[in-house]
Parts: sequence; structure tokens; C-alpha cells
Amino acid sequence: MVFAPDTEIALRTVVNLINSAANGEEHLATLADLDRFLEQEGFTGSRERTTEELASIHNLRNTLAALWTADEDTAVDTVNRLLREARALPQLIKHDAWDWHLHATTREAPLADRMGTEAAMALVDVIRSKEMDRMLTCAADDCDAAVLDLSRNRSKRYCDTGNCANRAHVAAYRARKAAS
Repeated sequence: MVFAPDTEIALRTVVNLINSAANGEEHLATLADLDRFLEQEGFTGSRERTTEELASIHNLRNTLAALWTADEDTAVDTVNRLLREARALPQLIKHDAWDWHLHATTREAPLADRMGTEAAMALVDVIRSKEMDRMLTCAADDCDAAVLDLSRNRSKRYCDTGNCANRAHVAAYRARKAAS
């Protein structure tokens, strides 16, 4: 394991949030889409269920997408801004089916603050561990999705949003067959 389990879960949520707008497709267009996303990610706490809340999540997504490919200094500035704006105060919490893990906002904090803080806390571990090279963009020529490489040998290159790896492997196979 590269990171603590709650860090890995938070990082996967960041990837899924970024990829909700990958390749020009919007998967968080409505409040119902956001409800489904939060349910799939197991995200709890208060909700406003307003278009303003959805817009704040879109803004957070844009911030995290830019951070995903940023250099270390820019990533640190962004993480610190997210934590500062949410008035983060890290503490150990146990709730629902979760054992002890870090929260840095209250359950009543605005959704974008809670999600941004959760992402920032996970990214703190990535940056401190000098593991930003695990934050990738899909290697497929026609895909711009985020990729989180948690493999031991650092071999993950394709996203989980579609069939990018399969398409690349089939194309390579066909190219080899055509060459022989």
C-alpha cells in the first residue's frame, strides 16, 4: 500500500470528480447527477441541493483538474488555499461504517468545502511522499481523463472511464500483425 486507505479513497474520489467532465462529456449536469456521484463515492454530510452547490462542485472540479497536472509548487499553493478557505481543522473521526480517519471540516460545512478539504488532505500525503508522479493523464491519444497510479510497479497508464487500455492494446496487436 502506498497511502493510508482513507487517502486512497479520497484520491479515487478526486479522480472520479475530475473525470466527471473528461473528454468533453459532462456527467454532473444536474443535482440528481451530483446525488448519484456522492452516493457512489460514499460522501456524507449536509447538503443544500441547490444549483449554487452544483456550481461550487464544478468550480472545485476545475481547481482539482488543474492541480492534477500542476508542478509541485503550484500544487502546494492550491492545496493550502483549499485548506485555508475551508478553515480546515484536522481531527480523527469515526462514523457510519468508517473506522478512524481524518476529517478537517464539520459535517455541516458546505459540500464544496468538505470535498475540497478531503481532496486537499489526501493530496498533502501525495506531495509530502514525493509521489506526484502517480497523478497522470490517460495515455490514450483521444482521452484527457485523470489517472491515479497506485500500482506497485508504477505501470498504470490508462484511465478507468472507458476502454482506453483495451483500444490501445488492440491497436498495438493489429500493428504487430500488419508488420509481420
